[in-house]
This record gives sequence, structure tokens and C-alpha cells, in this order.
Amino acid sequence: MKKDIEIPLVQNVTLAVVREGLPGLEEWKVMLINNNEFPIENTLVASQGYGEKEGEKQKTTVLRHFLETVPAHGHAVVEPIDPGLFHLNNEYWVSYYIGTQIYDKRFVFVPDSICTDNLIFIKELEMEGVLHS
Repeated sequence: MKKDIEIPLVQNVTLAVVREGLPGLEEWKVMLINNNEFPIENTLVASQGYGEKEGEKQKTTVLRHFLETVPAHGHAVVEPIDPGLFHLNNEYWVSYYIGTQIYDKRFVFVPDSICTDNLIFIKELEMEGVLHS
């Protein structure tokens, strides 16, 4: 039964949207950060944007990304992201293994949360970005 399924807590794994490059020529990327003392394996990230603009519903295609191993205290690029999507909810479902146990967590960057006003220095990446809390 559903109540008998153990759902382990995701700890020390998060996402950030970072800005690289010169002003006006910058690129934005979604990064997965593993702050654990051990690698995470067979990571699958499904991304999708959804929301409204001027009263019309908008939705992006679901993209799936496979990251074989994200090292301990490491990070990996998930995907580039177009600033034209920042007005949407940008959702990322992250699933990965530690040993034989699967972990799963949903991260959502709410509309307009990815912006220059919300940039902070992310020490794990040594760059500025919007860190999901």
C-alpha cells in the first residue's frame, strides 16, 4: 500500500540558475549542486515551464536530462535556460540514486524569481545565480 512506501528525505542536493558571460551577452544555465560527502548516481532531471502570459496559458515541452554521476561536493550543468521563460514556473523533478535507494524531489522557480535582483554569490559554483532554497 502507499502508506508502506518509504520516501527518503532529499538532503544537500539543490538547483541554481546561474548567469555567465558579459552583460548583454550573458547565458543562463541550470546547475545541479551535490553538497553531500558522496556522489549521486544515475540522476534524471525532468524540466518544464508552465504558467500564463497576458491571460493565455503557456507550457513548454518536458525535457529530460540524464547525469550519470554528480561527484561529492560537485555540480553539473542540467540545461541552458532562455530568459524568455523566466515569467513561467520553471519546474525540475530530480531523481537520483545513492546506492540502491532512489531519491526524488521537485524544485520550482516561481514566476519572475529568476532575475538580477535575486542574484547571490553561490560559493559552491563560484559564480552569481539564483539558488533554490
